[in-house]
Amino acid sequence: MSGYRYEALDPVGRVRKGVLEADNERQARQNLREQNMVALQVEAMLETADANSGKQKTGWRRGLSSAQLSLLTRQLANLIGAGLTIEETLNALIEQAENERTRNILAGIRGQVLAGQALSGAMENYPHVFPAVYLSLVRAGEQSGQLNMVLQRLADYIEERHAMRQKITLAFIYPAVITLVAALVVGGLLTYVVPQVVAVFRDSHQALPWLTRALIGLSDFLRATVVYWLIGLLLAAWAVRKALQSETLKFRFHLFLLRVPVLGRFVRDTNAARLASTLAILANSGVPLLTALQAGAGVITHLPLRRAVEDAARKVREGTSLSRALGHGKLFPPAMIHLIASGEAGGKLGQMLDQSARQQNQMMQQRLAILTGLLEPLLILAMGAVVLIIVLAILLPIFEMNQLIK
Repeated sequence: MSGYRYEALDPVGRVRKGVLEADNERQARQNLREQNMVALQVEAMLETADANSGKQKTGWRRGLSSAQLSLLTRQLANLIGAGLTIEETLNALIEQAENERTRNILAGIRGQVLAGQALSGAMENYPHVFPAVYLSLVRAGEQSGQLNMVLQRLADYIEERHAMRQKITLAFIYPAVITLVAALVVGGLLTYVVPQVVAVFRDSHQALPWLTRALIGLSDFLRATVVYWLIGLLLAAWAVRKALQSETLKFRFHLFLLRVPVLGRFVRDTNAARLASTLAILANSGVPLLTALQAGAGVITHLPLRRAVEDAARKVREGTSLSRALGHGKLFPPAMIHLIASGEAGGKLGQMLDQSARQQNQMMQQRLAILTGLLEPLLILAMGAVVLIIVLAILLPIFEMNQLIK
């Protein structure tokens, strides 16, 4: 069966909107007539089925944004907590959805639920929308009978991750803007301003200082090769992107990042905080530890750390404690390992994971403040030094001419 969105007049003349399931449009209109409603508009939801896998597709590969997914999760939690059934909840959300993508996804989920699947099983058909962590929590909520509480916790988790991602992005916007402006200013000086100024010195046939000659040579070189530089930068960016598609090269690059002072610790703390937060919410929701570790590995973007978590999952399956398994590779912060060990010893693993997540978030914010605090003045000093060199190269011949006149 497929989903059909409709507008119809009810028996008292009011316009009703909603979604219903039918084999075809004709049956959808017949179902409306059986409900004593006059169909004004009936159109199929834009969803198709994969003939090989049976999974729903929506004609696009991108999922929902963090804000959209958080809002959807919060609405699911509130409506289910108010006593609505899954079907009624999905109907209400389809009517409230503001964009076509969300409506199509919800209609596909509703169709699977009506066909007898659980909510988590229906969501599995949209892996680009609902990540493994999300599905594990929804499944745990269904099994425990506390789906609305788990969804509320999940919405908080998504919002916290979105807020942290925004903080990191905003922290690096200012240095990026300074770098771009500095490159444009220096490029403009060397390719446009400097040639016009030094033309006067060339016509005077006087011996120029070495700094001025070097600046003139650099300016001539850039003007003659600027097109090749642009092409080279584009090719380099393309080559780096293709190279990072190789797991081996990407792994080596990520391993190199861990060894970079300040930046390496920031990368480690970021991924450790993400892992601790994920494990905490999964453990506190009753998800088995092995399942939690598999989902936790999926949220880590750094390959060496992800492989460390995958190795830890194998060790836990063999009977090793979580703290020993994660501490074996010595890639995660010692404070995090000690808190996990304390939680295992005291039977409060979820609580200690939550505390570790908060601690790692604080450390990550401190590293972020240090990193941006170092970058900003260094960039300003570098830009000032370059501009100073250009100004000196222009003024030195003028000083020499003044001395000759005297």
